Amino acid sequence: MPVDVDETDRKLLALLKADGRRTYSDMADEVGLSVAAVKRRVDRLREIGVITGFTVQVDHTKLGWGVQAFTELRYMGTTRVNEILQTAATVPEVQAVYTIAGDPDALIQVRARDMSHLQQVIDTLRHVGNVTGTKTLIVLGAWTTDEPQFR
Repeated sequence: MPVDVDETDRKLLALLKADGRRTYSDMADEVGLSVAAVKRRVDRLREIGVITGFTVQVDHTKLGWGVQAFTELRYMGTTRVNEILQTAATVPEVQAVYTIAGDPDALIQVRARDMSHLQQVIDTLRHVGNVTGTKTLIVLGAWTTDEPQFR
């Protein structure tokens, strides 16, 4: 069920999305509220579940995991979602799992060191659980909607 947020809340969310370590004081200047009012709004957004946590953005390439891909997984028609999740849980290179409508059944985000490693990951996914087919799309570049070059 949607919750009630106004334009100021949306601005605060955008500021926090761009920099989760931004201070209430910095945000207060940006949105034209007192520091206390900004804190109350952020606390409220956390309490009602709009803000679910704060995270760090990692440059995986600098850690040696420069290949990112999405692998479509197809399963037998009777496969349950928890079985799909368990398939992915056995593969440490899996970053995220999306169950989707239609064909394929799931989209798995993976990270690998290089193309050979990616091939090993795909081979592993093909032989786990009830997987009946795969198709892999390699990411060449990625941008988020809040980056200047996206606009």
